[in-house]
Amino acid sequence: MKKSILGSIYLTLAASIWGGMYVVVKVVVAVIPPLELVWIRYLIAIVTLLIIGLVTRQKWRIEKRYFLIIIAIGIIGNAISIIAQETGTMLSTAQMGAIITSATPAFMVIFARLLLKERLTMKKGLSVSLATIGVFLIVGIGDLDLTSKLGGIALLIAALTWAFMSVLVKLLPSDYSQIVVTTYSIAVALIVLTPFVMPRLLGINISEWGHPSIFGGLLYLGIISTAGGFLLWNRGLQMLNASSGGIFFFFQPVVGAILGWLILGESIGLTFWIGSILILVGVLFIISEK
Repeated sequence: MKKSILGSIYLTLAASIWGGMYVVVKVVVAVIPPLELVWIRYLIAIVTLLIIGLVTRQKWRIEKRYFLIIIAIGIIGNAISIIAQETGTMLSTAQMGAIITSATPAFMVIFARLLLKERLTMKKGLSVSLATIGVFLIVGIGDLDLTSKLGGIALLIAALTWAFMSVLVKLLPSDYSQIVVTTYSIAVALIVLTPFVMPRLLGINISEWGHPSIFGGLLYLGIISTAGGFLLWNRGLQMLNASSGGIFFFFQPVVGAILGWLILGESIGLTFWIGSILILVGVLFIISEK
């Protein structure tokens, strides 16, 4: 039970960090396009992780049989999913980004069943259903134009690929350091993205990076959201089964809505609080199942 609670705390913190990410991405992506933004945030993140790894004297050796899994995590989760997420957020809205990517837990339940043979219980199904209803109540969906629909498709791809990546993490030994695993997977994404990004970097107006909102946003995305968030998420997944862990993703839109209210002046009504309660109940179901 103690392990389950600790894993729940890690996953809640990660999802909350990512909830703030949508507001930050919406600001930064106006200056730095999604592909270049992903590459820059990963460059910041990998420097951060290497420093942490060296200070904590991590063991960097990975068995050869797990190389392909780490490569898949890097390409599917760290490259494809994040680029799709930031592209979708740019084309649509932060709220749509939150609601569509919050479908991730449902996809994780499916992938966990297919790849890990995890049992699909009534409690898991009920928790996902309650949390999904909660998300819809919080952010809602209005009339969509073509650009927003394209953004929605990109966000759906982001949700699918992130769910698949989260289940792949469970195929690695639980005693592997998440600092090492996260560093390697981000390194894979950097290697894959570099040939595409290098010719495009010259087109970015670097003079705009000095603005506090852009510079601070890059640091948040690189250090807190990527390095910190990925570490917390992967560690939390190692303490819970994949389908149960995914439910904590629903904290993301709750935090996003609160920050939208505080920072952007967006209104929060009764449905927000009802939705938040439903999400919390869904999470409590998962914890109590242990």
